[in-house]
Amino acid sequence: MTLPPHPGIFTSVERRYAERNPAPELRLIDGSDPEGVPVSMQLARRTLYDRSADPAARTALWHQIAERGRLDADRSDWPCAVVWMGLPGLSRTASRIVRSFRAERQDVEAELVTCYLEALAETGAHTSDPGGRILRSACSRTWTAWRSVRPELAVEDVEYVGGRSPGTGTGEVWQADYDPPARPSGLPAGLRVTVPAHRVEGVRIGALAQEWGLAGTATDPRYSGRGHRVATLSLRRAGRNG
Repeated sequence: MTLPPHPGIFTSVERRYAERNPAPELRLIDGSDPEGVPVSMQLARRTLYDRSADPAARTALWHQIAERGRLDADRSDWPCAVVWMGLPGLSRTASRIVRSFRAERQDVEAELVTCYLEALAETGAHTSDPGGRILRSACSRTWTAWRSVRPELAVEDVEYVGGRSPGTGTGEVWQADYDPPARPSGLPAGLRVTVPAHRVEGVRIGALAQEWGLAGTATDPRYSGRGHRVATLSLRRAGRNG
């Protein structure tokens, strides 16, 4: 598998587990032995995505991978190694979502891995076509998640709709409103910041938070499940009505 050009979960897992063979080993059911024969992770992954391979052998491997994913992560490399096994089936979807939504590659990969592990955990011993179900479910859930948060950009000028990229004018100013959620200690005040237009494109929200002194606010909330709202950040042109 060719390493993706972007740093992130996929690259880290690929580099870490490409040469490993955690125990217990996977076993390939090829008909020579009812219990199967030990197989390396590298050969197992090639078999999983080889459409010419025996479907029964591929099914048996996916069931074993689902079982390995439930092992204790403190005592086994398998809970992370199973992610390595799924990368070839997730990489194309990651690239498509990044292009379609202009999303950060790292964020897309994280969502795909989460959905993949969820689908893997739902796989039972008698699930038919486990590989297809796991990968389709992971990719479908990730597409749905990104469509639900697809950003909307309101523009004042029709020329933007005609193809001109927002923020290309050097004299324009964009305005960002940071609206933290209510806290038990009281209602925090919102914050409005203006930014030169030429600095808007390509700047990540994390960099903006750091520059505006909001890094502590952004990293303070504790994780309490997917979908927890930390704050609302809206970006618009300031000018005629701003």
